[in-house]
Amino acid sequence: MLLRPVHDSAADTAAVRAIDAAAFDKELAGREAARADVRTRRLAAADQPGCWFGEEDGKALGVALSLRREGLWGLALLAVRPEAQGKGLGRTLLDHALTYAHGCLRGMIVAADDPRAARRCHAAGFRLHPTMALTGRVDRTGLPATGGVPVHLGDATHFDLLDSVDRRTRGSAHGEDHLALLRTSDELLLADTLGGSGYCYRLGGRVVLLAATSRRVATALLTETLARIPDQETADVRTVTAEQDWAVDVAMAAGLGAATRGYLALRGMRPPTHYLPSGAYL
Repeated sequence: MLLRPVHDSAADTAAVRAIDAAAFDKELAGREAARADVRTRRLAAADQPGCWFGEEDGKALGVALSLRREGLWGLALLAVRPEAQGKGLGRTLLDHALTYAHGCLRGMIVAADDPRAARRCHAAGFRLHPTMALTGRVDRTGLPATGGVPVHLGDATHFDLLDSVDRRTRGSAHGEDHLALLRTSDELLLADTLGGSGYCYRLGGRVVLLAATSRRVATALLTETLARIPDQETADVRTVTAEQDWAVDVAMAAGLGAATRGYLALRGMRPPTHYLPSGAYL
């Protein structure tokens, strides 16, 4: 088994997508495929020392994509083809990606609901925080009021504000990741008041990433985001920890159901209170 860097190329991007689909038994097509490709090319270009393939006889069997942002290391993807699982490749890829974390005080992984993934994260010094997924059709009649917090559409001119919110909520800015998030989302919602600020990216029914500096702003952003989900879409609010009861309150009022799904694995930090991470950019 050989390890080699992931390059910002069409061939490597397609290989990452194929491994991801095979490892998690899912179909990546349309917008989901395009979103995955943007993530791969973004990280392969900006974070190549943290992005690796595991190959055998010239065939890519596993991949790890990781990133560094202002002292925060994050794992964006760890995937191994079914025929190569159980042979130590996932552990090898994670260990190699973790060398990119040297000097970072904090680490974050959105981990799958898989015992092997949990063991790898725990062995690497991460604390596992079980998470919920809140899903279902939105009952708009049950949505709470936004509490007088004005929420409006944002764009690339607001990235400095978004980075400021990031630093207060997770300890590091996303930087140019925001450009990739904006390109692959339906809309960016923004709130900026004297009492706090925040933002939320939405793609279809999915809350892609939400960050806020106060409970009031976080609640208003999630409420407005759910209200804007088209009737034909199923709402999907992921990676909700026990500390984020504000999100549970809004989701339950909107008629969504809750189920446990995976872990938020953290090193050197506590679970952010008003923050729902992106799996792709943390």
